Amino acid sequence: MSKVEEKVKEMGYEIPECPAPAGAYAPAVETKDGLLFVSGQTAIVDGKQKYVGRVGAEVSVEEAYDAAKICALRLLAQVKYVIGDLDRVERIVKVNGYVNAVPGFGQQPKVINGTSEFLEAVFGEKGKHARAAIGVGSLPDNAPVEVEMILAYK
Repeated sequence: MSKVEEKVKEMGYEIPECPAPAGAYAPAVETKDGLLFVSGQTAIVDGKQKYVGRVGAEVSVEEAYDAAKICALRLLAQVKYVIGDLDRVERIVKVNGYVNAVPGFGQQPKVINGTSEFLEAVFGEKGKHARAAIGVGSLPDNAPVEVEMILAYK
């Protein structure tokens, strides 16, 4: 077990198995210069969305924050699947978070902090990243949150 996985376990979480792609795409794509572009993930637990609906209507900001944390775990599962060892991560470079919210909702950054704060807790300084938190009109399976990331690895 990698040091990163041990840290995740100490925090009370477990990295799930890599989810199968829900469409015609790869879990992540590597570049020759050590970047990994990780496909977006929603908060699926035991085969179904943990939360369903729009933030600000059916889903609270706190629930959406939790969903974003689950997205981070699923992103790490994809990273592990592609590069084999999470200790190879050198830096989380960029996170893009999408929030399915009601019109006029403006707390996207608060929601995507679920991913950002989790990654920083796991990776420390290497987990700090550039980020976008974007409101959208809908997401697959009426998920409240979807997150993708780019990271550097050795």
